[in-house]
Amino acid sequence: MLTPLVAFGLTFQVHAEESNLQDMSDPLAVYTQAGVGVTNNGLNFKLGMTYDTGIDSTMGMNIIELKGLAGDFLHLGGDDSFDSVRFRNFGLDTQTGWGSQIDISWDFDSGLGSASYSKIHALPAVGALQLYPLAGAGLTVSDTAEIRGTETPIGSVGYAIPSTYVVVGTYSKLTVTDDIWLNYNPMYINTLNDNHYMKGVMDGWHHEVAASYQMNPRQNVRLFGNFSDSDIAGSTRDWRLEFNHQF
Repeated sequence: MLTPLVAFGLTFQVHAEESNLQDMSDPLAVYTQAGVGVTNNGLNFKLGMTYDTGIDSTMGMNIIELKGLAGDFLHLGGDDSFDSVRFRNFGLDTQTGWGSQIDISWDFDSGLGSASYSKIHALPAVGALQLYPLAGAGLTVSDTAEIRGTETPIGSVGYAIPSTYVVVGTYSKLTVTDDIWLNYNPMYINTLNDNHYMKGVMDGWHHEVAASYQMNPRQNVRLFGNFSDSDIAGSTRDWRLEFNHQF
């Protein structure tokens, strides 16, 4: 049987731990996390770890995602191996409210990857709506074994940088209740060099919509849909359902 003093100590510890939890609906929140999801291409796995930046007024977090495992086994799109990997580094200045993001991804199926740097800032909420505008620049990297989506007869002779690009857009959050929120995240990408194939792949609006439910202060479930109006990738429609836990 717990004594009143011990019970009070445990209760205080629980409340102290909960007070340190981050708002998982905030796109600028920095916290240690793990997630797993199912998509139209297979299973996704995500791990995020915070780290000490050495500056009291800033926070940092790294996230790595492995996507598309066991797609064929689960009778979904894709094969049974991972089809892509993504690494992101987030930084947040708690004094200014400015966030930064390094985003690096590689698609094993197409032999095409990208790397970008962007800045994000939270605007004051207007009622239940809050916007987080973003602007950045990046480049794409391609394995020369495949040019314009077609394998070359001689195979790979290294890597190329077929395009550079700028991206502008916003994350948005609409709070429905304390536990439910909606997101719409439109991003406009424009390539800077004259590569017609990469323009067809990237140029245009890229849309993400999401509906999320906070199960408790540490856990949520989220349903995403992604689509674009680019000439080549515009026919692609992706969805994913994921579960996330904050440590």
